[in-house]
Amino acid sequence: MTLNLRVMAPNRIVWNSEVWEIVSSTNSGQIGVLPNHAPLLTALDMGVLKIRNDGQWSAMALMGGFAMIDNNQVTILVNEAEIAAEIDPEEARKTFQTAQADSAKAEGKKRVIEANLAFKRAKARLEASIVA
Repeated sequence: MTLNLRVMAPNRIVWNSEVWEIVSSTNSGQIGVLPNHAPLLTALDMGVLKIRNDGQWSAMALMGGFAMIDNNQVTILVNEAEIAAEIDPEEARKTFQTAQADSAKAEGKKRVIEANLAFKRAKARLEASIVA
């Protein structure tokens, strides 16, 4: 038995196929979803969506959104998503290091929030590129 996974961003459908399992970052921790999962609506944090299909794992970086699970259908609405194969690991590593440094030296409430968001985004992209 499988799940139908659909990941949608404002500008495109990022993923739409049958999968065996997913693992995603929610605002309250990671969640794993297998076939026949209980119905659920949850907010997603910036992080990595891991997808298992035919024994192979793939990943994508999600930039926040919502997931709805019902009747073996998983619909994920996100602000932005990048499939791991589309992410250059070296560029992701450099962006992560820059964001980490910027976050450490940020001052002022607005700048700290912006730096932390840039850091979380860079971390999600880097982690997704490593899983691939």
